[in-house]
Amino acid sequence: MSKLPERDLILREAAKIADALAETFAPICEVVVHDLTNPSHAIVKIENNISGRSVGDPATELGLTRIAKPDFPDKLVNYANRLSDGRVVKSTSIGLRDGANRYVAAICLNVDVSYLNGMADYIRNLTAIKDVEGVSERIQAPRSDDIVKFIRDYALARNKDPKSLNTAEKRDLMAGLQERGLMSLKGSIDEVSKVLGTSRSSIYYYVK
Repeated sequence: MSKLPERDLILREAAKIADALAETFAPICEVVVHDLTNPSHAIVKIENNISGRSVGDPATELGLTRIAKPDFPDKLVNYANRLSDGRVVKSTSIGLRDGANRYVAAICLNVDVSYLNGMADYIRNLTAIKDVEGVSERIQAPRSDDIVKFIRDYALARNKDPKSLNTAEKRDLMAGLQERGLMSLKGSIDEVSKVLGTSRSSIYYYVK
């Protein structure tokens, strides 16, 4: 069995938890371990320091209250706090008791909410959209289905079947397909020849 006093064991385990929390929520979450048996020099560990405090600094008012009142809540979660420079933080404080049910340590987390709020404002502005009257657009890459639809619509507008288009109309049709980038699609020559009922060489002729 360990020969360390119970207080030291609790502080040792608290330090492990603090390290893991600090690494997980870096850099915006300060994690502090307090030794409540030594309130004048309570801070024994501080990671992701955003408050400007140091190891050896005294306990906060909340820490002193926890020491003085054995019935103080074991945990306070997500309460409003503020740093000396005015930044808003969200804090959580967890009290650790010994075998005699006395508070001997505390793990405290302070999240820089101002940093997150700034990010939220940036994301909100970046993603903001507005409706413009008369403007409606759908952006999508051309597909082989669009080739078939364009040819059929072209023929329908002339009251014809695609296979009955004359040479001039086929040239005009090919120009329209190229203008829309549809002839750059993989397999476009085969698709067009199939719909028009003509050979691949004929399609190449119209393309040129």
